[in-house]
Amino acid sequence: MAHKTVWVKNGIIEKIADSIVLEGTEIIDGENKFLSPGLIDMHIHLWDKQELGLYLANGVTTIRNLWGYPMHLRIKKDINDENIIGPLFFTSSPKLTGKNDLGDDKVQISTPEEAKRLVIAYKKRGFNFIKTYAGLPENIENAIIEQSIVSNISIAAHPSREIPYLNQFHPQIASIEHAEEIVQQPLEYKLDSLKLETIIQKFVSTKKSFCPTLTSYYKIFEMLEQGENVLKSEPVHYINPLIQMVDSKAQYNRWANEKENNSAIKASIYKQHQFHLYIIKRMNEAGVNIICGTDSGIGITAPGYAIHQELELYKEAGLSNYEVLKTATINPSKTHKELAQIGTIENGKWANFIVTSKNPLEDLSVLNNPEWVMIKGRKINKKILNQFTENARDRNNLVVTAFRYAEYLLVEK
Repeated sequence: MAHKTVWVKNGIIEKIADSIVLEGTEIIDGENKFLSPGLIDMHIHLWDKQELGLYLANGVTTIRNLWGYPMHLRIKKDINDENIIGPLFFTSSPKLTGKNDLGDDKVQISTPEEAKRLVIAYKKRGFNFIKTYAGLPENIENAIIEQSIVSNISIAAHPSREIPYLNQFHPQIASIEHAEEIVQQPLEYKLDSLKLETIIQKFVSTKKSFCPTLTSYYKIFEMLEQGENVLKSEPVHYINPLIQMVDSKAQYNRWANEKENNSAIKASIYKQHQFHLYIIKRMNEAGVNIICGTDSGIGITAPGYAIHQELELYKEAGLSNYEVLKTATINPSKTHKELAQIGTIENGKWANFIVTSKNPLEDLSVLNNPEWVMIKGRKINKKILNQFTENARDRNNLVVTAFRYAEYLLVEK
C-alpha cells in the first residue's frame, strides 16, 4: 500500500486509511519513507539486556529465546511491565534431553513421569514454550508431548537423534530447527535430493514450521576461511564477553584443529552449506512455512546483526525479497498462538514497525539501518538506537553473566 496513514492507539493498530484526522494526537511524518513490520528472529540465545538493544537497532522487534533459565523470566517480566525497552520477548524452557546426553546446558530426564513434572513446572513458572533437544528418547518425548497438550504449551524441537526424523512431526511441535540436522540425521550426511523430497512433503502435509538457522552453520565456513581474524571481526565485538571467552574461542579452536587434520574440511562444509540453500529453495517452492532464525548469541553469531545475513542467505537460495521478508514477519505469526498479533501491518495487530529510507522489497540491506523502530506503539528514534549499539560494544559484564549462568545451574531446572 502507498500513501496511507496508520492510527496507533494503546500500542495497537486501530485503523489504516488514506487520511485520518484526530484531535490532540501526535503525528509522525513518514513522507518518502517505507513502513514495514518489525523483524522476528525465531531462534536466539539471550545472555544480557544489552542484546535487547542490539536487536532493536537492527530492526528486530520480536525474539524467541530457545534456551531459557531464570534470568529470562525476569527479563520477560521487565519488558512486559515496561521497566526496560526491548523487543517482544518469548522464551522456551531449558533444553530437555535424555539421561545420556550429557552437558550442563541441558536438563537430563530419566523417566516419563519426570518429563511431565517438568512441563507442568515450566508452564507454571512462565516459560512460553518447551524446548526439546538432541538426546531425547522416544518414550520421554511422548511424555513431553502428552503433558504439553494437557498444559496447553507448544514445543520447539531440536530434532532428537534418538528418534527417526520423520517421527517428530506431532501437531504439538510448533517448529523444527536447523537445516544441518536434516543432513546429519535422515540423510546421514549424504546430500541426497531425492530423499530430501520425502522430508519436505512431511513438512507440507503436517504444516510444520521450519527454522533453518543457516547463518550459524555458515559461520563454521567463515572460521575455516578467515582463520583467527574472524574472532576480531566487527560483529564479534557485540557478542557477550563470557561467550567470546568460552564459546567463541572454543568453536574456533575446534574447527582450526579439524582444518589442520583434514585438508578437505573447508570444501566439505561449504558443500553442505550449498545443500542447505537447496533445502530452502525446495521448501519454499513446496510451500513450507519457513521461519527466520539465526541461533545468535553463541559461537561467533552476533545478536541483531545475524538476521541480515540469514535473510541474505535465503535470497541467495532463490527466494524473492518478498518471500525473504515473509520468513521474518508473517510466517512466524503462524507458528505459535502467542505470535498471532504480530508480523503484519493491519488492524488489531501490535504496532511493531520499522521505518526505512528505501523500499526493502527492492533492497533488503536497508533493514540493517532503520530510521526508527516502534514497539507496541512506542517510537525509538535513531539516536537511541545508536546508543543501544554503542552500549553493547565491548561491554564489561563477564562476571555478571557468569553469576546468572551459575544461578541456572544451582536452581531447580
